[in-house]
Amino acid sequence: MMVSVAALLFAALAAVVAGFQVALAAGMPWGELTWGGRFPGRLPGYMRGVAVLSAALMLGFALVVAVRAGVLLPGWEPASRTLVWGVVAYCVLGVLANALTPSRWERIIWLPVVSVLLLCSLVVALG
Repeated sequence: MMVSVAALLFAALAAVVAGFQVALAAGMPWGELTWGGRFPGRLPGYMRGVAVLSAALMLGFALVVAVRAGVLLPGWEPASRTLVWGVVAYCVLGVLANALTPSRWERIIWLPVVSVLLLCSLVVALG
């Protein structure tokens, strides 16, 4: 039960993060909320491409976590046993990056989000 709840919470937060990245890619002027605040306003074109890749990566991570938790695609479960640890590692790096960022906004907004993503992915990986 707890593993399924963790997977669903991970998926919901990953969707929020992916939506934020898609909004950045579409030109929303929220650049100060990402990348250490280096790009106030709209992201430059090449960073919008990075935002699209980030959105796809988050959705892929949500899929891996959901498969590992047994929520989706049970036939992929064997592969998810290894892949979920990549998600956990990425979340660890995300927590470190958001804890050390010079951007106050990233520490306020994204550090808690990525911390919950880490906790959820760890619960699923260990479950």
